[in-house]
Amino acid sequence: MITPVCQRWRERRDSYRPRGEVMDPREYEVSVLPIATAKAFVISHHYSGTFPAARRSFALHRKGQLVGVAVFSHPASNAVLTKVFDGPAKESIELGRFVLLDSVPANGETWFLARTFEALRKEGFRGVVAFSDPVPRTDGTGKIVFTGHIGNIYQAHNAVFTGRGGAQIMRLLPDGSVLSARAVAKIRSLDQGWQYASKILIQHGAAPLRIEADLFGAGDDPKVWTERWVSTLTRPVRHPGNWRYAFPLQRKVKSKLPALPYPKFGARP
Repeated sequence: MITPVCQRWRERRDSYRPRGEVMDPREYEVSVLPIATAKAFVISHHYSGTFPAARRSFALHRKGQLVGVAVFSHPASNAVLTKVFDGPAKESIELGRFVLLDSVPANGETWFLARTFEALRKEGFRGVVAFSDPVPRTDGTGKIVFTGHIGNIYQAHNAVFTGRGGAQIMRLLPDGSVLSARAVAKIRSLDQGWQYASKILIQHGAAPLRIEADLFGAGDDPKVWTERWVSTLTRPVRHPGNWRYAFPLQRKVKSKLPALPYPKFGARP
């Protein structure tokens, strides 16, 4: 059973449109979007408040107004892609973020997704891997900030359902957002992007990370700093793994994993 509503976002708060609405495609336009613009939109509206390692990004405009963004990214591990599709990892791609504002009618999801897949197919990409997160999340007060979803739009777009991704321990910040393991690793080793990652902790109360000596004494050891503030500001939650969907983009390409029955609304996360 697919839910009778479609999820939307605005300023990181979810809302819902009734399924069955019909958009007028003459009012909408899909185009390539600069990654910097996509990042600002996603961070402003998506519940996670984070942005993936983007490779391609597309805009959905309605009468000149940006109302949706699709970001295709490279996962932390090549195996996320090569486990699903043959060929080098660079020939496949992950749907990292998909955000529509609450003004977009229900069937705008599949229409927008189809246009982005057409563009990726023309570039020669073999397939797209997408995940849906079925596990609800709460903030530090116990308020539900994310209800979880089973991937309705992927099912409506005839994706191949291949089961779960890997189980993990999530680290939840006080507002219920996830501090990714990738972000933690970047701070610990001062890899590219560590400043952005550290700001997430600082915004939730961590002291600034001082990597050089200043008037207050020696600089911080990034490993010690990370351990201290991750343990102080986040809480661990066991996650059984996201639902994984595959979209072959080329005629001869098939998923290496067997197709399984779609998860149903109300199924155990």
